Amino acid sequence: MSDDARRTRAAGADGLGRRERPRREVRAGRTAFGRRTARRARALAASGTTETQRAATGLTGTGAYTRTRTASGGAAVDGARRGAQVRLFRAVRAARASLERAWRWTSATLTGLGLAMAIVVVAGAAFGYTLGWIELVAVAFTSFALLLLGVFFLLGRNSYDVGLSLDRDRVVVGDDVNATLLVNNPTRFRLPPVKSEVPVGRGLAEFYLGSIPRQGRTTRQFSVPTSRRGVVRLGPVRTVRADPIGLLRREYVWTSHLDLFVHPVTVPIPATSTGLIRDLEGNPTRDLTNSDVSFHALREYAPGDDRRHIHWKSTARTGQLMVRQFEETRRSHLVIALSLASADYHSEEEFELAVSVAGSIGIRAIRDARDVSVLASAELASAEPAEFARRGVNTPRRLSSLSRSRLLDDLARVEHSPRASALTGLARGIADSVSGASVAIIVCGSEATAAQLRSASAAFPPGVEVLAIVCNPGIVPSLRRVGELRVVTIGYLDDVQKALARAAS
Repeated sequence: MSDDARRTRAAGADGLGRRERPRREVRAGRTAFGRRTARRARALAASGTTETQRAATGLTGTGAYTRTRTASGGAAVDGARRGAQVRLFRAVRAARASLERAWRWTSATLTGLGLAMAIVVVAGAAFGYTLGWIELVAVAFTSFALLLLGVFFLLGRNSYDVGLSLDRDRVVVGDDVNATLLVNNPTRFRLPPVKSEVPVGRGLAEFYLGSIPRQGRTTRQFSVPTSRRGVVRLGPVRTVRADPIGLLRREYVWTSHLDLFVHPVTVPIPATSTGLIRDLEGNPTRDLTNSDVSFHALREYAPGDDRRHIHWKSTARTGQLMVRQFEETRRSHLVIALSLASADYHSEEEFELAVSVAGSIGIRAIRDARDVSVLASAELASAEPAEFARRGVNTPRRLSSLSRSRLLDDLARVEHSPRASALTGLARGIADSVSGASVAIIVCGSEATAAQLRSASAAFPPGVEVLAIVCNPGIVPSLRRVGELRVVTIGYLDDVQKALARAAS
């Protein structure tokens, strides 16, 4: 074989090998054609065009470059247009976010006086130059200068170590509670004077903190008002920087908030009064059972009966297996129903007395380790139809009765509402949600009528002893009957002890 033939065969074999060798990478040459191809591919990817769509529209890479130039040029134009739309949308969104941040900063920084001054700047400049009034122009420039000077008082940010503490987090109405505000300077420089604010419920405690030396501290103590039952929120602590005129104001929040529970006033109730109407605990009922402690009668043995209850003497006498039958005993389950309907109370004093009565009875039951459930009226949503409120279709609000503190915490949160369910709805909700109740106590105000009390009492299942406690501040205590219902009226919290003892006798 000649050298030319050998070279031709080797070249053919080498070319076949290169064609069959798998490709590990692809690279685009940095020529003008390569750059245009890369841009066209990126444009197609941005427009979401797939390979199948490009084949259907004739935008495949087969054929000469001159044959696909027009089609690829149209796709590139569409891709560029879509890219421009995306960039425009992103720019608009970024501008809107910047405007929102600027507006939040301006609304949080500009006070009412500062806003009025800014309006004076705009209106004075507009009307002054339009009408040619030099006085208005001077007023506008003066107001602008004051706003500009106020900005310099807000520049910079100081570092503080702020703490807020309470000596107690649970108190009774009227007790003294002290809060402590501690501010440390962790920096190596002396900090300038600043004003600190601590929200206390609906009020605000303000303190002027003088200049604090480096590594120094300052303390401020103040008392928290506890004249009314509820949950008082303290904090968060914030420092305020403002200009001397009060045009601009900048706040820094340092701590989270604290909750102070102001419990209602309660009175101790003797343990002998917890039975209220009749102490049903341990008393037998008319329900028969195969296993209990109260013997009822003997009957013939049935498959499945416990052999331990076989009465052997009767069995030997009758010649048939006889077993004991018992009367089921039950443990009394006390239910306290607190009405939260504003229509049931004449004043705030009545409602506070009702909350104290419910808390006193509930605490006594918890201390005696009795089964107790404390429920309050549910608040109907304003969007619910009126017939739902009339029929009492709602689930009562259950208060915690696990411990004394948890019950008082929940009672500190309750408030009367005009949308709360009435007594009948409350009683129906309790009858549907609480099973095994033996004694029910309804606590309400003086506006509840006898018909409403009787209807609420009838909503409970048969066998439940119902007692209504009507709170009417200043009235002489009394006990009356409304059908099968006993109604106790009290005028002071101390009257609940004697009233319950009288109702139980």
